[in-house]
Amino acid sequence: MTFRIGIISDTHGLLRPEAEQRLASVDHIVHAGDIGRPEIVDALRRIAPVTAIRGNVDRGEWAHEYPDTKLVRLAGKSIYVLHDLKTLQADPGAGIDVIVSGHSHLPKVDAAGGVLYLNPGSAGPRRFKLPITLATLEVTREGMRPEIHDLGGD
Repeated sequence: MTFRIGIISDTHGLLRPEAEQRLASVDHIVHAGDIGRPEIVDALRRIAPVTAIRGNVDRGEWAHEYPDTKLVRLAGKSIYVLHDLKTLQADPGAGIDVIVSGHSHLPKVDAAGGVLYLNPGSAGPRRFKLPITLATLEVTREGMRPEIHDLGGD
């Protein structure tokens, strides 16, 4: 059995149709902050259940419902979500399987100490010449398969 997690970050108020299409087949969505406006999470919830955290641009009353970090268990994996990896205070060796972060707008998949580090990059407005991306994480009996998806865009 495969459990598919869509991982998105730094939408900054823009949910691209390409992102919605790429997320259409996932079982759960994780948003790693800089949501931009509450309608983004509402739209994501129409696709799948959502775990979202607040990023540094998420201000105002609506943003108070989102925590700065979140530990969620999906498909038997412990996933710690925060916006800026530089602010990580959790002990990665404390049973955490995946650390999801955003903020840098740079997509990255890395592993260290038995922990998968995943930054989906930015799916919102293009910043400088950085790519517009999101990630998926497939969890199977054999393990985890992360993948970065380039959404193209302007």
